[in-house]
Amino acid sequence: MKWIISKPVSEMRNIITYSEGSKEREQLVREINAIKTQTIDIPVVIGGEEIFTDDVVEIRSPHDHNLVLARAHLAGERELKKAIEVSLNSHEQWAELDWYHRVSIFMKAAELLSGPERFKTIAAIMMNHSKNPFEAEIDLIELCDFYRFNAYYANFIYEQQPDQETGELNRLDYRPLEGFVCAITPFNFFSIAGNLPSSPAMMGNTVIWKPATSTIFSNYHIVRVLEKAGLPEGIINFVPFRSKNAHILLKNSNLAGIHFTGSYETFIDIWKTVGENIVNYKNFPKLVGETGGKDFIFVHKSAEIEEAGTSIIRGAFESQGQKCSAVSRVYVPESFWPDLRNFLVEKLSKIKYGPVDDFENFMGAVIDQSAYKRAVSYIEYAREHQDEYEFIYGGNFDDSKGWFIQPTVIKTSNPRGKLMVEEIFAPIVTVYVYSDDDYEETLKLCENSTPFGLTGAIFSKDRYAIALAEKILRYAAGNFYINDKPTGAIVSRQPFGGARASGTNDKAGSWINLLRWITPRTIKENLKQIKMP
Repeated sequence: MKWIISKPVSEMRNIITYSEGSKEREQLVREINAIKTQTIDIPVVIGGEEIFTDDVVEIRSPHDHNLVLARAHLAGERELKKAIEVSLNSHEQWAELDWYHRVSIFMKAAELLSGPERFKTIAAIMMNHSKNPFEAEIDLIELCDFYRFNAYYANFIYEQQPDQETGELNRLDYRPLEGFVCAITPFNFFSIAGNLPSSPAMMGNTVIWKPATSTIFSNYHIVRVLEKAGLPEGIINFVPFRSKNAHILLKNSNLAGIHFTGSYETFIDIWKTVGENIVNYKNFPKLVGETGGKDFIFVHKSAEIEEAGTSIIRGAFESQGQKCSAVSRVYVPESFWPDLRNFLVEKLSKIKYGPVDDFENFMGAVIDQSAYKRAVSYIEYAREHQDEYEFIYGGNFDDSKGWFIQPTVIKTSNPRGKLMVEEIFAPIVTVYVYSDDDYEETLKLCENSTPFGLTGAIFSKDRYAIALAEKILRYAAGNFYINDKPTGAIVSRQPFGGARASGTNDKAGSWINLLRWITPRTIKENLKQIKMP
């Protein structure tokens, strides 16, 4: 049977705006209000079994930390060992299921998320991630695109077969990995949380999924949607646990792969653990990781003020700067800076931030107390080093109700200072003003001043300047943008990922990532009679 999936059309063209007075807004408000009226218990889910443990954490809304969204039960050693056992026992039947039956489940999940489950899920993202309705909508739609395009890419991969010669038949058997895959997902994107366990599962793997503790509430919606879509029990096991128990998975001989998005430090620890135990594994585990960045916008003197300024504001402050791709450092020519400064101050003074269930607010809160304290520490550091830093806008913070950080722009005289080289992951952007004549030298400075290499952008109307930036910054960003903000990569159109300290650059949103979750077998069948020469 030849079964072909047509290339899907991105759901991004069908984004709902939730405009005032619309039926969509009314329905969304009802779902938000329903979330506020109850605190749910979220179990560990292994092989379809709901397990309630004695280790329980409260999941609170970032913009109202008095609101407890859920009590989440965490797995201990016994549950993790059971998850391994269930994953291994479920592997053979799932791996032998024809690929089109597997991907059909995730295509069904996309239909549910973009249809009957849409408003409930958007409300969950808003309340758990503190994203405004527009950002929550995009986050959900991106997951739908991951499901649909990954199905298409799986089809593409399975069709790739070797050349034939007279007297032989050659084929590739695209086997899933042997063992289980561990998916470790971040708090900042619902879409990434849904993609990391599902992409290995589509290729025939069974998965143990560790969601970020702070967003177990929204991630649990994915579990329920996949159940409704018909995902068999034991294929993706939802197993939140404390980091101290990670060794139970990482040291198991059947660990086949890790799909990770999170901090650089955590991924380094994971890699070290795998390296220390490499002789104990049945196979060399596949390590796929995206770890963050110190993303830049580089402005040339030929750029336009509104284009560059708007991109700085959106790139730095959407989702409170809690994007791996968020703008964190900006390089601006001296002649350009006065007008850009005025533009930023004027526009930022009109931006509202606060609880996202007030639809007038552009920004919500950072995810939790730890993120809040980290952001505040950078603001306080800048205040303590006034010889190096000047506050252009913002710098206020308040944790009386939620973890709120005002959008903050800081100018620095030191292009290699703390705020220009360290990942902050908050609504704080630092600007370095360079001499117009030092364009090439400053490009080289941008290229080598941080260990990261995730995203970056050049703003210019001068094609020679653009070409020079593209050349010098070749390894500074895995996703490079010309006259656009370095955030908002779209599945299939801008495959996402970076190298250096930003990860393994396996490009989520393309077929490249899916190749990591298979181990091909070459099969040759001889059709000729074998005789001694």
